[in-house]
Amino acid sequence: MEYGTFILLSALVYAASSVTHYSVPEEMEVGSVVANLAADLGIDVQTLGRRKIRLDILANKKYLDVNKDTGDLFILERIDREYLCISKTVCYLKMEVILENPVRIFNIELEIMDINDNAPYFRRDTINLDISESTAAGERFSLSNAVDPDIGSNSIKSYHLSESANFDIEIQTGRDGSKFADLILKKALDREEQAIHNLILTAVDGGVPARSGTASIIVRVLDTNDNAPQFDKDSYTINLTENSPIGSLVVKLNATDKDEGSNSDLLYSYSLYTSEKTQQTFSLNPNNGEIRVKEMINYEDFRIYDMEIIATDKGTNSLSGKCKVKILITDMNDNHPEISIKSFSSPVKEDVAVNTVIAVVSVSDKDSGENGQVDIHISDDLPFALKESSDNYYELLVSEPLDRERVPEYDITITVTDRGNPPLSDNETITLELLDVNDNVPQFPQTFYTIPVMENNAPGASLSSLTAIDPDLHENQYLVYFIIEKEIANTSMSMLFSINPENGNLYALKTFDYEIEKEFLFHIEARDSGVPPLSSNVTVHIIIMDQNDNTPLIVSPWRAHGSEVKEKIPRSTDKGTLIAKVIAIDSDSVHNSRITYQFLQNTDATLFSLDQYNGEIRTMRMFSYRDSRDQRLVVIAKDNGEPALSATVTIKLSTVETALKTYTEVPLEYDIFSDLNLYLVIGLGSVSFLLLITILVTIVLKCQKAKPSKAAPPCRNSVISERNSTIADSTLVSNDAYWYSLFLAETRKGKLVVRQPVPKGARYIVSSIPRSTGLTETSDSAASTLQASTTTSSSST
Repeated sequence: MEYGTFILLSALVYAASSVTHYSVPEEMEVGSVVANLAADLGIDVQTLGRRKIRLDILANKKYLDVNKDTGDLFILERIDREYLCISKTVCYLKMEVILENPVRIFNIELEIMDINDNAPYFRRDTINLDISESTAAGERFSLSNAVDPDIGSNSIKSYHLSESANFDIEIQTGRDGSKFADLILKKALDREEQAIHNLILTAVDGGVPARSGTASIIVRVLDTNDNAPQFDKDSYTINLTENSPIGSLVVKLNATDKDEGSNSDLLYSYSLYTSEKTQQTFSLNPNNGEIRVKEMINYEDFRIYDMEIIATDKGTNSLSGKCKVKILITDMNDNHPEISIKSFSSPVKEDVAVNTVIAVVSVSDKDSGENGQVDIHISDDLPFALKESSDNYYELLVSEPLDRERVPEYDITITVTDRGNPPLSDNETITLELLDVNDNVPQFPQTFYTIPVMENNAPGASLSSLTAIDPDLHENQYLVYFIIEKEIANTSMSMLFSINPENGNLYALKTFDYEIEKEFLFHIEARDSGVPPLSSNVTVHIIIMDQNDNTPLIVSPWRAHGSEVKEKIPRSTDKGTLIAKVIAIDSDSVHNSRITYQFLQNTDATLFSLDQYNGEIRTMRMFSYRDSRDQRLVVIAKDNGEPALSATVTIKLSTVETALKTYTEVPLEYDIFSDLNLYLVIGLGSVSFLLLITILVTIVLKCQKAKPSKAAPPCRNSVISERNSTIADSTLVSNDAYWYSLFLAETRKGKLVVRQPVPKGARYIVSSIPRSTGLTETSDSAASTLQASTTTSSSST
């Protein structure tokens, strides 16, 4: 844009001030010439460079400069009057032109002229107004005025408002000449009809061409509480089943209010015409109008509930509306039967009689008709029964015998059920405790106890524990143990055994010897402490176990006090001839008394053999001239115990050349006895006679004693006792086999073996008597006598 034609050059030089004035419009293009300073100030253009002309501007920017070649003052940077002179109607830019050689200073003032380069604008693009709908027409509202940086005719000239039926504007002029507008309410507002009004306010300046700016006016109509709440219906009828769950929804009332904000917020409440019972039965939510069941509803109590509900808004001057609600209750089987325990006896004794009444109960139901008729029952598995005694009264009876040990207490559940549809029921549980009576005898785990006891036991040794069980309680359960007294061979069982009365531990009071006592049979009784006491007994069989505590006793060939046995045999003896027979006996049991024989020493092992089972010594060959005249044999007899015990015998054999007298075997009744053997036979007969007399006396005494009670069967000890009492007659019962072998062996040699019974502690005399026949005998003596000493005392035969 060419501004040169508009330059007004004023070169007024006052002597006093020497200030040069220029005027230029703002926004001139860079490079535009304002004036020629050389011409205006009278300076030679040729000297500008030499005199170093310069321009100082009293501003923060260097807007102008001087051409040193032509002396022109030109625009160096665009000049914005509104930026340079804010809120000023006249704008000057002061400068100094400085020359040197000689120094001269010229003051210059440049006036910046305004142009319409700015449009009006509002400080806020949107103007918000809140106007109550109750505001009267003609009310005036101030609006924010528009701003235009330009001045004079280029500033704001007028305002315009968009078309509106309710609003208009009125333009006002301030003292400084500025223009502003007021909003005028032409017509009263109705929020329910139109809540918001959108207007456009336009500001226009006086420049050519004119410039303008706009702002939005949003008028929000404030509500006033001018509308009352209204329900959807004026009355409601609701059908509700009795016994509806507490909290269940009956109805949700809905009221509306055309107002807004707090004026449309509603509160629901009961009116004064609603009864207190109804308010207790139903709850009303004040915020949403929900009516819910508050407590159980019973058709039998109330059938119809009437209520009046009020909806009130929260406005300053609150308004309200109301409606009526009728709730009809529908009947149903809602009452459970009831049980009442009128009488109950607990605890009772377990032996209570059948048909005894232990409880009385009553039943009831508030319903009517079939809903009020009830049936009562208990479990069929219980030993009880119900019997109706009168209307709605029942007795609980004992129907079967009770047993506390099987069931100590009963939980009896009595159930009643009405006949409604669906049926309702109720139950009551009572606990019957049974008291113990002494109706159970003590029981041993076994009816017969066999207890092995090793002989040579220590006195006081524990044999076993015999414990009985009594399922009763307390004193009926406390047991005492004792041995049922009986005598065996004039000895009381309490002298042989003892039992702890509290725990049933059985002890031996003496040391047992298997060779004397092999077993005992007796009874132990367990008795409780009830009244009357009950008891039971058990049979105890004590078996004495044998120990290998007896050394074998060599009874053949006989020797005096351990001396050697000397025998003579002809050297012409054939092979296989019986030379001698060693016989040993052992008082231990069969197993421990089994004897085996071995050579401990043998002069010539090829000459003699020894049968390990029967002790026979025979020749294995005939004698030769090289064989020694004397042969020494040492035989050991060893039992089968652990550890084994043994005895030895030494036999010295001498061979002779002469032939010995032979004997022929004749029947036993023709044997000729020596004098010694005759004495032995007489002694044997005398002792046998005395023993027989003793046995007869013992039997007579036994028969005179009282017979044993039926509770205790005959004890085997009597048999064992009789056997022991005749042990002398049987002469070592466990060793009969050895005596029989001895008898056979000696009779084959032409001798008679006699066993003479003698009292305990005496000696057994075994005699070998030669027969009178002419059998050939290997011994050089007509008879040999074998005596085995078993004396345990100082007496001798």
